[in-house]
Amino acid sequence: MLVTLTVTVWGARGSIPSPGPTTARYGGNTSCILLEQEGVAEGVVVLDAGSGIRALGSHLARRDGSVQVDLLLTHTHWDHIQGMPFFVPMFRPGDAVRVWGARQGDVELETILRQQMDPVVFPVPLDDTDAELSVTHVGPGRFDIPGFTVEAIRLRHPGTTLGYRLTAADGGARLAYITDNELGPGGVYNVGRDWRRDLTGLVGGVDVLVHDAMYAPEELGRHLGWGHSSWEEAVDLAVEAKVGRLMLFHHRPERTDGEIDAIVARAQDRANGSAYAVEVVAAREGMQLSL
Repeated sequence: MLVTLTVTVWGARGSIPSPGPTTARYGGNTSCILLEQEGVAEGVVVLDAGSGIRALGSHLARRDGSVQVDLLLTHTHWDHIQGMPFFVPMFRPGDAVRVWGARQGDVELETILRQQMDPVVFPVPLDDTDAELSVTHVGPGRFDIPGFTVEAIRLRHPGTTLGYRLTAADGGARLAYITDNELGPGGVYNVGRDWRRDLTGLVGGVDVLVHDAMYAPEELGRHLGWGHSSWEEAVDLAVEAKVGRLMLFHHRPERTDGEIDAIVARAQDRANGSAYAVEVVAAREGMQLSL
């Protein structure tokens, strides 16, 4: 029997937290998504540790018993790790936090996480956390975590950035998390000549594709090489890969709720006019999907 996978958005904003009245509905916290499998109360998967992971940690700490967290980091830009020092399970004896991600050049992932919690910039060093903490380097390829098979691909973004496809161990639910990714021609990145084909194959047929949609098409020209995509490019990838649902993600800090509403409408119109009318939604804090 296939197990239900629940996907909850805890942060959908890009670059920097942007709270305020114009962003209240979609939320101002940076990247963080929770994956939970039915019947597995203690083990969860978290995608990225932006500012949204702070509230997620408090939520998990209210559960009975210990919490086992597998945290997949796409990369170590601030908006994807800045909430980690405030993640409550890291400070609870009996909890376990297993971090997976890529090194940046010659700099190990654990070194970067330690620097973020150096006493010069944060009062509690990484060694003073109470949970069982591990940091594992991963690169493009396949690996397993509890409950999932994960396939990683290098993305077109400054630094070493990974995208992930997660397939439930029972072969059921499939989700691809491709944030901070430049689908267009800008920038020079360390990816292969068949990268677009490989990316389309990786995300092909997933139930949900979470993809960077930071810019509107008319904004792209000013941001070539910044490592991000437009909502239009994300729609075209979703159509090409025949995914079940596209979730627009990594909203620009200045983007208002009303502007995101308009983008979703335009994106859905574009999808409806294609050969494969994928459903389009925009990531919103508190949004839940059941797969």
